[in-house]
Amino acid sequence: MIRSYVSIDLETTGLNPKLDKIIEIGAVKVVDGQVQDTFWAFVNPGRRLGEKITALTGIRDEMLQDALQIGEVAPSLFSFLEDYPLLGHRVLFDFSFLKKAAVDQRLSFEKKGIDTLKIAKKYLGELEHRNLDYLCSYYGIAHEAHRALGDAQAASALYERLVRQFYDPQEEVFCPFVLQYQAKRDTPAAKSQKERLYSLIERHKLMVDVDVEKLTRSEASRLTDKILARYGR
Repeated sequence: MIRSYVSIDLETTGLNPKLDKIIEIGAVKVVDGQVQDTFWAFVNPGRRLGEKITALTGIRDEMLQDALQIGEVAPSLFSFLEDYPLLGHRVLFDFSFLKKAAVDQRLSFEKKGIDTLKIAKKYLGELEHRNLDYLCSYYGIAHEAHRALGDAQAASALYERLVRQFYDPQEEVFCPFVLQYQAKRDTPAAKSQKERLYSLIERHKLMVDVDVEKLTRSEASRLTDKILARYGR
């Protein structure tokens, strides 16, 4: 039985780690079944948030404008995580964003994980839903939904409850598994890309929801193509 782990949750601008960005990190370090420490940080994504994300999380652009970028937050987060396995509800989702951040910063990041959703699917198949909100309601676990630290705390509490109720040393679902995600490193946009974007933005009098200076090569290319397709040269 795993009694020491870090429960992790991220809020992001979307679901794709190749395109979307982390905006909030919450983590709870549990050692021998007891909460030892917590980690929390806002992260500046370098772009404006969509209305759906703000409605879902309550996080607004002004709350992130003075936050550090993920490259500045990652070293302290990875130090906090130490060598403990990660725990989460759909833990591979959170790992994929962290792995992408690590690759972009040329940092090593290899982890094992425990997924409370997998445990719930195995033992609570009769329930109508098995998302974190529903399971917290089912077990009477206090939960600040769709905020990183609240979700991390809830996932930890859910895991402890599932262990007490269902733990079986013969079941693989309770064993940490190797988390895998293939991430490619992003490179900053070239000077020529940024100059062309600034020219297009000025020419067409556009308001864009990203910081051009923080774009990667692929992001700058996609934005340029989008402007050209809609407004022409």
